[in-house]
Amino acid sequence: MDYTPFSYVTAEKAELYRRVMRAFVEAKSHFLVHLRPEDVQQQIGEPELASVQSALTQLVAWGNLDAERDNARVTSVEDYYRALYVYQITRQGEAVEAALATFEQELGRRGALQSVALEDIRTRLRALLTLAQSESPSATESQLLLRDLAGVFADLAENARAFMTGLNRTLEGQGSDADAFLLYKERVIGYIERFLGDLTTSSGEIAELIRALDGDGDAQAPVARLLRQAAERELLDLAPGESPDDDERARAFAEAWRRWHGHWEGLRAWFLDQPGRQAQARLLRSSARRAVTQLLEMVGRLNERRMARSDRSADFRTLARWFLECDNDGDAHRLWRTAFGLTPARHLVIDAETAEAWQQSPVPASTPWVQAPGMQVQARLRATGSYQKPGAPPKLRSRARERELLARQLAEEASVARAARRQLVERRAERLSELGELDDGAFRLLLNLLGDALAASPGDDSPVTTTTGDGSLRITLAPLGPKSTATLRTEAGVLRGRDYRLEIVDLEEDEWRT
Repeated sequence: MDYTPFSYVTAEKAELYRRVMRAFVEAKSHFLVHLRPEDVQQQIGEPELASVQSALTQLVAWGNLDAERDNARVTSVEDYYRALYVYQITRQGEAVEAALATFEQELGRRGALQSVALEDIRTRLRALLTLAQSESPSATESQLLLRDLAGVFADLAENARAFMTGLNRTLEGQGSDADAFLLYKERVIGYIERFLGDLTTSSGEIAELIRALDGDGDAQAPVARLLRQAAERELLDLAPGESPDDDERARAFAEAWRRWHGHWEGLRAWFLDQPGRQAQARLLRSSARRAVTQLLEMVGRLNERRMARSDRSADFRTLARWFLECDNDGDAHRLWRTAFGLTPARHLVIDAETAEAWQQSPVPASTPWVQAPGMQVQARLRATGSYQKPGAPPKLRSRARERELLARQLAEEASVARAARRQLVERRAERLSELGELDDGAFRLLLNLLGDALAASPGDDSPVTTTTGDGSLRITLAPLGPKSTATLRTEAGVLRGRDYRLEIVDLEEDEWRT
């Protein structure tokens, strides 16, 4: 493949070439096909027409533009021999500009955790299920709903990936402005917790809708009929080719079917566990929680810096600045020995006079000790073996209060977590509807348990058992009748949904008793 049309990106006058190409892209967006050199000059604001003409000629040589004779402006023989041209962008040039625009857009993408997209996916899946259960579903509605669902889902997945990647880069490159980072931390943690709550509550219903549309997973599944309708509707506008009509239509249908089926499989892999592979929604929850943990760890490091704890990176930067401020190599060597303690052996320490004599009359390193000149040793070193006078060691600062504060905070957090687990376990509710009113901590823990259990459900009415990530709780859910209803009252509001037979076991307590 010829990549010559990309040459202007790294050429000497790349900035001028980019402006010219953007002028043609913008002109085409306004349905202007041909541009004269004067039009390009006026649009990019270049003072010299000769520079624009030279850039146009070079872009034609690279294949980004096409040049045609402009006979409409020929009014004399001199104009004819002057070879006036009009220019238009080629397919190669348009493809290069589209690639560059995508490249710049992806570099600047911040990403987002889209709670609204979860509701959109849920709404479209409900509409698809209603359409699939009808006797004669409309092919137009099927294709429109599937197209909207694929677009919303692709946007959700890409934005979530971009957000987590950007968040990791932000954490790795976070500067030393503690106040700004603490403010950023508060906003991000609240944002992630909001999305995790929506993802937990939405994943269960989305998974049930997907299973209902999948049926038994065969060719007669409700969603298979809708995917087939969408693929067949694309064939209505199929242009005739060189092959016979039946062969061309068969290949086009197979390609459309693979594309629509791939969209659906991607949605299933996002919200349903596969054999040997967890759902992407579950992995996203784990990544988001890990990001929150990293944020809290960084806050802890900032607090340690505020309490005057040693920061090795700051020490090395300060030392590097001292090296740059040294007047000569001798000062740099003395700073090196002082900073890193790489001094000679104690019995070889010399005084200033000996060092000056060695600088005036250097002794090669290969000189034997017997033939080398003697050295003067100070009387204190010869008598005591040390230059320093004996004395009391410097006092160390006690960190008992800080350690006590951290221990108290950890104990309080562990106590709140144990209270939430105890509230769910000790009620010994056999149904979800029997839990009654819950406080905020127990309700959040229950939502996480329900989200993990529903995501791991095989799709039928068989019971499902799952364990929390820290191994502290095990929950077993068995769905009751489709018309059963459970109502949970909390400080934040009321949650209603399908009722389940429930069993919650505290694994830590069982292990302690054992």
